[in-house]
Amino acid sequence: MLHELRTYTASAGAVPDILKVNEEVGRKARGNDYGVLEGYWFTEIGPLNQVMHLWRYDSFEERARLRAELAKNEDWTTKYVPTLRPLLVNQTTRFLNPAKDLVAPKTEGNFYEFRNYRLKPGKAAGWMKRFIDVMPVREKYSKNVCAWITEGPNPNEVCHLWAYESLKQRMEARNGIAQEAAWQEFAAAGRPDLEEMHSTMLFPANFSPLK
Repeated sequence: MLHELRTYTASAGAVPDILKVNEEVGRKARGNDYGVLEGYWFTEIGPLNQVMHLWRYDSFEERARLRAELAKNEDWTTKYVPTLRPLLVNQTTRFLNPAKDLVAPKTEGNFYEFRNYRLKPGKAAGWMKRFIDVMPVREKYSKNVCAWITEGPNPNEVCHLWAYESLKQRMEARNGIAQEAAWQEFAAAGRPDLEEMHSTMLFPANFSPLK
């Protein structure tokens, strides 16, 4: 399985227009016929004026085939793309290998935290193994949605996604896990391998499967 996380940076004030054209045109044209949409969000804390959307494919080969088919979809090419492009100032994509199954929250009305860490070359797999091993302790405080090792553009990156009901719940979870001996050991073991750490707070669009 392959996940693709696409991040679009919009011109200032254009995020509502991007969400609107996706809800009214893009989702109807594309559906899940050209890759399965897992989640669609807009940023609130961290990099601003961005939308992020997560897609699932069976493989790189399937992605290439489906995107070639999508390029033949007239509603996509003549209605959606020409409306979207003037709203954008940048587009980036991450190819993600899931280290665990994606598990949707049991409740809706959540906000999401996307965390991405750049590690020293060759350290991502070892960090992720320790992360998965300590996950039962971490999930005593909040449930993980998914965790990945990045395939590209930077193969030395790990990413993980969390859902919370509120910023208060997030703070309580992070304060709680910080007191756990197993988490302290995990953090200490991985700290020398970390080069950069980023966190982005996301709110789901109306049409996002992950709410």
